[in-house]
Amino acid sequence: MRFADATTMRVGGEADRWVDASTREEAVEAYLALIADDEPHVLLGGGSNTVASDEPFEGTVLRMRTSGVEVLPAAARRERPAGDEEPDDASIVVRVEAGESWEALVERTVAEGWAGIEALSGIPGSVGAAPIQNIGAYGQELGACLVGIDLLDADSREVRHVPASQLRLGYRDSALKRGDLQGLVLSVDLRLRRSADALSQPIAYGQLAQALGVDLGRRVPLDAVRETVLALRSSKGMVLSDDPDSVSAGSFFTNPIVSGRFAAQLPEDAPRWSTTPEATATIVPLDADTRIPVREPVESRVKLSAAWLIERAGIRKGYALPHSRAAISSKHTLAITNRGGATGEQVADLARFVQTRVESELGVHLVPEPVLVSLEV
Repeated sequence: MRFADATTMRVGGEADRWVDASTREEAVEAYLALIADDEPHVLLGGGSNTVASDEPFEGTVLRMRTSGVEVLPAAARRERPAGDEEPDDASIVVRVEAGESWEALVERTVAEGWAGIEALSGIPGSVGAAPIQNIGAYGQELGACLVGIDLLDADSREVRHVPASQLRLGYRDSALKRGDLQGLVLSVDLRLRRSADALSQPIAYGQLAQALGVDLGRRVPLDAVRETVLALRSSKGMVLSDDPDSVSAGSFFTNPIVSGRFAAQLPEDAPRWSTTPEATATIVPLDADTRIPVREPVESRVKLSAAWLIERAGIRKGYALPHSRAAISSKHTLAITNRGGATGEQVADLARFVQTRVESELGVHLVPEPVLVSLEV
């Protein structure tokens, strides 16, 4: 079987062996065998964030096909998610097996009236991959509701529960992605809010608020958020469909985070968002013995728009290198698409070209978001 048959980018060659794990027990047994033999392997869920070389992969691909969604007992509400939201009587904790479809999960939560991940509609892939990337879109991020994961630890070779606080989640980042924590994600626990009136979490993204016709901070029906997000993503070719622009790995580059000093040197129309926490005031008594600690200044950090940087570097929508079947999406410059018959190497060539142009024109290095198998960008 080829990676091209199991990934949304539809590129990649054969692998020596494919193993599908349909139960937690099968997944544990297969993964322990792989690491015991020190065999080269790739862990694959929905294949939406993987780009592979067309050269044969001399190893095993372990695909998670486990299923199950369970509302945990009330005692589980005591554990806080990474977002540190105080649990209350309206919150529930849902345990989802790693092989479940993320999109199917969001669809179910909206139907059940559970708020918390409705703005993450349309994101392809499996639930087990979600904490690795700390997926996010339209003002919501997994970390805000992630309680923890069950992980088959590669070091201890035991299954253990890892609280979200230990995953050190960041923007499209985690200890799992960095390799600080290694193992197989078996299930994911999410804290959602049971909404009697089926209203969403407060809308926190300007484009989504505008599309809904409401002010930021408003709550609206869950199904309205889902339908609007799906429409927005579809307009950018970011929902899997018959649209040729959807034959991709989604956003190919993460939005770079730079110093405030560097961001100030960019053109005024460059989109930017501060990621530096606001300073909090410290109240101390005014007496002779009081010593106010001196705080080191915190360098401001700013997130930039990778799509804007790519366009500003002169790379247009639909651009392709000569004689290549890989191209920038005709709808969104942040996606690289397979126009039919592309190879993994052609995708990597175009990604490197984009990196080089942006770095030479604007001084910013773009980091790829997908997992690359036997490819370098």
